[in-house]
Amino acid sequence: MNIENTKAQMRKGVLEFCILSVLKEKDAYTSEILDTLKNAKLLVVEGTVYPLLTRLKNDGLLNYRWEESTSGPPRKYYGLTDEGKEFLQELNGTWKELADAVNIITSQN
Repeated sequence: MNIENTKAQMRKGVLEFCILSVLKEKDAYTSEILDTLKNAKLLVVEGTVYPLLTRLKNDGLLNYRWEESTSGPPRKYYGLTDEGKEFLQELNGTWKELADAVNIITSQN
């Protein structure tokens, strides 16, 4: 069994939750989202994040706006919709329950 494949699958499983969490406090453009994820040691690439952002937007969880940049082309800033905020709140509760359950199981002798 390939451990790297298993690790990648675990990261993919929480990526949507992490992206929504990044956008909880303020709107951000893709590079900011990627930097935040990388700074948290969640290894992701642009090719993974762009389709996910599009899917979250199409699902009504994100919206976006274009903003002029002083250092290049305009940037697309993503933010949570009201539906996205509610969805994130649900995910937070589910994550806590899941993390608690995993911690109980993995800390047993």
